Amino acid sequence: MKRILTEFGMGSSLRQRDYTRAAERALRDALWHNSINVVAPFGLEREAMIIKAQIAVQYPDAVDTDELAKVFPYGTVTVSATKGGLDVPKPDGSGVTIIANAAISVFLNIKVAS
Repeated sequence: MKRILTEFGMGSSLRQRDYTRAAERALRDALWHNSINVVAPFGLEREAMIIKAQIAVQYPDAVDTDELAKVFPYGTVTVSATKGGLDVPKPDGSGVTIIANAAISVFLNIKVAS
């Protein structure tokens, strides 16, 4: 299995304090700014992609990784959450704005000539 590319994204939840939604927005930020056409040159179908998505937020246990896997239209997807991101206190003390970071790595089962 060889990593072919890694993309990064950032998302936020401004009012609802929803770590999963902030993470979803980070994934979409990474995906929608790019066109991942990497499998065609290898003669493979899109479904052959192995996708590993990493999410960083202050409270990783609050992230529904199964829900986030649905963001990807094809491939074998694994989503994990870890501590990171940023919670920014609101000036009026009414809560926080959540910032999530995402890293998406795409792998293919290919042999590379040595």
